Amino acid sequence: MKHKHFIVPPDKQISLDKDYDPAYIDDYSKKKDAKEKLKAGIEQLAIYQDILYAQNTYALLLVFQAMDAAGKDSTIKHVMSGVNPQGCQVFSFKAPSEEELDHDYLWRSYKALPERGRIGIFNRSYYEEVLIVRVHPEILHKQQLPKFPDGDKIWLSRFEEINDFEKYLVNNGIIVLKFFLNVSKEEQKKRFLKRIDTPEKNWKFSRSDVRERKFWDKYMHAYEEVFNHTSTPWAPWYIIPADRKWFTRLTVADIICTKLEKLNLKYPSVTEEKKQHLLEAKEMLEREE
Repeated sequence: MKHKHFIVPPDKQISLDKDYDPAYIDDYSKKKDAKEKLKAGIEQLAIYQDILYAQNTYALLLVFQAMDAAGKDSTIKHVMSGVNPQGCQVFSFKAPSEEELDHDYLWRSYKALPERGRIGIFNRSYYEEVLIVRVHPEILHKQQLPKFPDGDKIWLSRFEEINDFEKYLVNNGIIVLKFFLNVSKEEQKKRFLKRIDTPEKNWKFSRSDVRERKFWDKYMHAYEEVFNHTSTPWAPWYIIPADRKWFTRLTVADIICTKLEKLNLKYPSVTEEKKQHLLEAKEMLEREE
């Protein structure tokens, strides 16, 4: 799979509408073929995760952002279905609590970072601070900031802070992969209607989801600003077509596996002393009656 179709080049200004098609499916015309490759990808990811956990040198942070009903939950569920739960953790960031508002906006994300050897998943993330907060600036006034920069200066400042934060993570062995699931407004509407018409999906729907559609253009502008300022060589953005969930899952799994493969992960080497201890333990076990 050619990942160049999805990555946001760090040195290029992109347009979501012109450069990224939510219905794009690469070379796959059959859903069945994609499902078979996804199954293989899930199995490969489980192998990589086992070595990642054993080596205990790197951590992997997966950041998922999207409009509502783009498929974040189901993508995480399917792609990570083969990994060992002991080596994976998922955090869903909702509206900040009073305790979190008493700290800087990165605090709650920092304390949720994965340890070495583990995969951490952020279902929404610190990027909400330059997305929903930008679309709804009244939220900013709840953050008790000492001062408010004029115009867009606060967003430019936060982009710089986020880039520095991610550079710090990568320098310390936390690999950052950032995915935006790019669903069309038309497909979102279909999925909302399905949630309403399917009783077991009613719990996932809120009237606020529909109200937020009125701000669609503002969100798209905010996302473009995020991509154009925070897709860096050390933590680039991947814009994943999300109108077909099967293709979304396949693409995300493929990108994760490719990244882990490039880390050249290896199980820890065993010293000669350790090998001798293993032989002694084997002999003791074999002598047991």
